[in-house]
This record gives sequence, structure tokens and C-alpha cells, in this order.
Amino acid sequence: MKALAYLNKYLWKYKVRLGLGALFIILSNLFGVKMPRLVNDTIGYITSIVDAGALDSEGAQDELINTGLWLACLYVLFSIGKGFFLFLTRQTIIVMSRKIEFDLKNEVYLQYQRMSTAFYKRNNTGDLMNRISEDVSKVRMYLGPGIMYTINLTVLSSLVIYQMFTRSTELTGYVLLPLPIMAFLIYKVSHIINRESEQVQRQQSKMSTYVQEFFSGIRVVKAYRREHAFQEEFAIEAQEYMDRSIRLVKVNSLFLPVVVTLIGLSTILAVYLGAIMVVDPTVSFKVGDIAEFIIYVNMLTWPFASVGWVTSIIQRAAASQVRINEFLKEEPEIQNLEEAQPFNGSSIAFKNVSFTYPNSGMIGLDGVNFEIKQGQSLGIMGGTGSGKSTIANLICRLYDVSSGQIAVGGSDLKTLDLNDVRQKIGYVPQEVFLFSDTIANNIRFGIHDDKLSDQDIETAAKDSCVHENIVDFKDGYETILGERGITLSGGQKQRVSIARAVIKSPEVLIFDDCLSAVDHETEEAILRNLKRIMQNKTTVIISHRVSSVMHCDKIIMLDQGKIVEYGNHQSLLEERKKYYVLYQKQLEDN
Repeated sequence: MKALAYLNKYLWKYKVRLGLGALFIILSNLFGVKMPRLVNDTIGYITSIVDAGALDSEGAQDELINTGLWLACLYVLFSIGKGFFLFLTRQTIIVMSRKIEFDLKNEVYLQYQRMSTAFYKRNNTGDLMNRISEDVSKVRMYLGPGIMYTINLTVLSSLVIYQMFTRSTELTGYVLLPLPIMAFLIYKVSHIINRESEQVQRQQSKMSTYVQEFFSGIRVVKAYRREHAFQEEFAIEAQEYMDRSIRLVKVNSLFLPVVVTLIGLSTILAVYLGAIMVVDPTVSFKVGDIAEFIIYVNMLTWPFASVGWVTSIIQRAAASQVRINEFLKEEPEIQNLEEAQPFNGSSIAFKNVSFTYPNSGMIGLDGVNFEIKQGQSLGIMGGTGSGKSTIANLICRLYDVSSGQIAVGGSDLKTLDLNDVRQKIGYVPQEVFLFSDTIANNIRFGIHDDKLSDQDIETAAKDSCVHENIVDFKDGYETILGERGITLSGGQKQRVSIARAVIKSPEVLIFDDCLSAVDHETEEAILRNLKRIMQNKTTVIISHRVSSVMHCDKIIMLDQGKIVEYGNHQSLLEERKKYYVLYQKQLEDN
């Protein structure tokens, strides 16, 4: 229950609904416990008439019928009252649980958005999805049915046992003897349920991750004809999930038979000992009292039978809340300072910057120094894994430097408002991601201004040389893209991503190898447009092609996280080192 204590703030938030729900449970059970007493009174009334031998008279028969109808109507009214307040109970407590589920899912989703890039490197997508869906749903079962049945068990048991004691203290003691045994068995089994529930949840997360990766890479799977292999691996994971679930079901299956058996034993004791008390002239106990006791015992059947089910719900919820709390307690590595400064100037300076990736321990940059003045452009080249994309990630502050300093507009990047920094930067990542939405909405993705016109979107698309491709689609800019933009080719996706960045009119533009999937002619057309767009903007162009960076004011060559060449296009050609060799090779290829 320590993990579930986190939810107390939500219970306090909806305390009115919870309080009303508890009140309705009490009122419902007050009507319920009156019904066995009514049965007892009816049996006593009929028995008294029979014992008096008055059934032969016509008046007695009419009185019996009238009284019977009155008692029957009263019984129906009690039933209606019990059902009505039970309905209100569900309208308060169950609705409360749905509202808390809504709040908790939003809290988890907000936490996901707060977390830094490193968080998503450490955790699988399937596991993240499972915690916000399956785990939160199991927590809701505790907040709704779990709380409702727990309150009902407490209230109904107290009222029923009180009524039983008013009839016979001795018989009540005998009838309740099996209940401590039941409580002991529940106590012994509950920790097993907790352990098995947590294992089931973790296996389900593993399955979700596996399936998500399979669907994301379905084209690769089909291209390599690996469907059968994936099916076999999934069958193994599914079998493991089924085995763990069956173990949990077996433990849960112990509860109901035990409860029913022990309640049945209590019923037998009520009938046997009650009959002895009826024939004993020294004890004031009647046949109607036996019937009342039997009804009371059976009224306890479901509450005590629900103990096992509620215990299972609570244990599952606790296991799920532990997993949710693991993420809710995490703090993002990248955070704003309490007094963050606004973005002021787009000059960028790397001062002896080194960076090591926190998850892999791989060195991204090692003592990098360079400066771009406001309005200048920087080209970055180097082999795979040389640190090119790392520079882009650090400028966008997706990571913080391990040592050294990045100054933007003369201020330490860590002191600037994070949201302001990212709003003023137009970033085209190496791995393009488009959403399952219209092309127009994907282009305007980074704009929060509803007044953005269709003409603005078309202009951005023309600047990135993708307008002609878009208008060829049947629905034009309203074409719905498939998952991850699968409707478009690789080059089209890159150009839409460029349009998304330039439409913001940012102060800093970062292009991370975003022209790798376009042909040479399209690249030249895009670069001509970018030269106009890049005026008065600080620009970083990362590429494997010399043609993409040769017009930049400064160019750096990276190798294993270090700058090995630094200058402009002409000066680097004159040095006749790696840049020159690469330029000559690409010149020959073209």
C-alpha cells in the first residue's frame, strides 16, 4: 500500500464524491439489513396465527392476506431503496475512479514530455505505452471497485454482525468461527498474488515492446522474410505471459472455493445450533430467527468472497503503481534554472566542449572549439560516428555537455530558457519523423499561431522543393500521411521536414544531413532557396556532401569527436587534407 499512497492526493481531490459514495453504501446496506428482520417478522406472524388455530376463520384469513401483501410491499420497497442507493454508489465512486484515471494518464503523459532524450534511450516504447495504458487501468480498478467493495464489506459486515448479536450472542459466535480462518488464508496468499502480478505486468510490457518494434520495422521484416522467425519468438513470449497469468489465476482460484466452503459451514452451524435453541424452552429463539440468521450469513457470502478479488485488485494495482512511480519520481536531466534568461542573440560558441553519451559511455565530442557569429553559417563534415549530430543535439540542448561550455548570444546555454531556445531554433534531424496527419499540419507542426495562412505553408513547401510533389496528390496538402510519413518517399519526407523548420522563421537553422535522400539537382535547388532564407540567420549544415557545405562561412572536419580541419571551402582545399580528398572524390563521382 506504500506505492498506492501516491494516489491519496487524487482521493482528496474527489473527496466529495468519495464521501457521498460511502454514505450511499451505508444507506443501501441499512435497507438491506432490514429485509431479513422483515422475513423474521413475517414468519413469526404466520406461526402465531397457525399456533392459535385461527386460520379457519374468514376474518383471520383476510387479515393474513392483507398483512402478507403489506409485508411483501414493504420488502419490495426495501429492495428498491437498496438498489437505488447502490446505483448512486456506482455513480459516485466508479465515476470518481474514471476521473482519477483520466488525471493520472495525463500526469504520466506530461511526465513523459518533460523527460529528456536520454530517458527515451533507456526505456522501450512498448514499456512506456504499457505503463500509461495497462498499468493505469489496473490502478483504476483499485480506485473504483476496490475501494467500493472494501467500504461495502466493512459497512455490511458491521451491520449484519450487529443484527446477529442482537438476536443471539452465542449463535453469532459459533457462526463467525470460520471467518478468522478465511482472513488468515487471505493474508498468506496475498503476497503470492503481489509477486505474480508484478511478473505478469513486466512480461506484458516486454510483449508490448516486441510487438511495437515488429510493426515499426514491418517493411524490413518482410524484405528479409523474417515473419516466421518473429512469429516463433513472439510465441515464446506469449507462452511465458500465459504461463505467468495461469499461475496468477491458480492462486486467485483458491479464494472463492474457500470462502464458499467456510460460508456454507457457517450456514450449517446456524441451522443446526439454531434448531437446538428453538426446541430449548429456556432459550427465547424462534424459527424466524433461524431464517434471519441464514439470510444474514448468506448476505456475508459476497462481501467475504470479494475479499480475495479485492485483494487481487489491490495487489495488481500496487504492482502497477510501483512501475508508474518509477517514472513519476524521475527528474529530467535537462531542466530550466529558476531564473532562466530569454534567448538573446544567435551567435554560437563551443568552448572546449566534451561530451560522453550517458547510456553507452561512447565519447561524442572531445575538446571541441569553434565560433559562429550571428548571421554566419557553419558546415560540419566527418565520417559516421565522428560527432556531427552530437553538435546539433547539444545546440538544441537535447543533452548537456559533459565539460566545457556552449555560449549562445554570449550567454551560457544552460542559463537560457529551454522553451525559448527550442522555439528560436529550426531543427531538421537526420532521422525524419512525420506524424499520421495531413501534410499541411506536419509543415505547420512547430507553429502555435492559428493565423498561419495556406500561402505561408505553400511558400515553405516551395522553398524546400516539395510543393510540386504535394499538389500531385489527390488531396494535395490535406493528404493524410501514414504512420511515420510512410506515404512519402525518403526525399519527400526530408523536404517536408525542411519546410517544417523554415516556416518558423527561426533565428538559428540546423540541418542535420537532411539532403541525403534527394538527387543532386534537387539539392542545388534547395540550397539556392536556403541561401535566401539563411540571410541574417545563424545556420549549421551537417552533411556528407561537400556540395552542401561549400558555401558556408566556416567548415569543420570532425574525426572521433575532434576537429581535425577548420576553415572555409577555399582554405581547406589549399590544405589538401581530408576535406580536399573528399571533395575530389565526390567531384569525380558527379
